[in-house]
Amino acid sequence: MTRRLISTGSPFERAYGYSRAVIDEPFAFVAGTTGYDYATMAMPEDAAAQARNCWATIARTLEEAGLSLADIVRATYYVTDVAHAEPLLTVCGEVLADVRPAATLLVVAGLLKPEMKVEIEVTALKRRT
Repeated sequence: MTRRLISTGSPFERAYGYSRAVIDEPFAFVAGTTGYDYATMAMPEDAAAQARNCWATIARTLEEAGLSLADIVRATYYVTDVAHAEPLLTVCGEVLADVRPAATLLVVAGLLKPEMKVEIEVTALKRRT
């Protein structure tokens, strides 16, 4: 299969030259995803709500690629303050309780926009049927 690009329609993707995901089967590489609701471009204030939006975007992206959250093998989490780690990880635990991918959490000085508190990127591997 040839490489396929997936977009969520975020204005950042075209402006900054990246795709929400690159599908090169059997892998799906989902770019760092922040907590925007891409239908409204609204960003919740709360880190947990941002994490839920991240996972909703990631789930839709994987679904478009023919995969699911269960196919995630690697996750990287970024928070702009250590205080955001617990809310983020609690949501991750809810979403990935049975998946349990290899994961890394990084506390960073900041993300692209000041309202961004969390960012999640994942790699998924399409399971053989």
